[in-house]
Amino acid sequence: MGKIFLYIGTGAGKTTNALGLALRCAGHGLTCVIVQFMKGRKDIGEVKVQKMLEPYYEIYQFGREEWIDLKNPSEEDKRLAREGLEFARKVMKEKKPHLLVLDELALAAYVGLVDVGEVLKVLEEIPEETDVVITGRYSPPELIDRADFVNLVSEVKAPKELYTRIGINY
Repeated sequence: MGKIFLYIGTGAGKTTNALGLALRCAGHGLTCVIVQFMKGRKDIGEVKVQKMLEPYYEIYQFGREEWIDLKNPSEEDKRLAREGLEFARKVMKEKKPHLLVLDELALAAYVGLVDVGEVLKVLEEIPEETDVVITGRYSPPELIDRADFVNLVSEVKAPKELYTRIGINY
């Protein structure tokens, strides 16, 4: 069974770290599939680069363009997250990628978009050749217990005003 890496915390860089691992895989001619939960923007760098990195890099989004109300997620948000989890299960079995990135899945489970028990069932099915990276600001304790590696990304310092720059934040 492959290893499970969990990147959580309030600091920036969890998705960026996972994307760096995907780039590293592609550079070695290994396959990577990225499934993004709660994200639906096609104008972000990790989506736009897909054509350049094919056939080693694939990315799929299961979310809306709008922000999710984490305290009161919509039924559509829940449906999309469940579809993403089922897609991840299917792609893991059929394609057996070297790396499967489940971006924001920890947060999706934490806020109840997907059932953590269902996530754990999917993780039981990881093929030997597949490593899994899960990201998210917060995580249910069950995912922390299940992961082989848990990395906490903490914010030490940041500007008071929101900083977004193309190529850095999206």
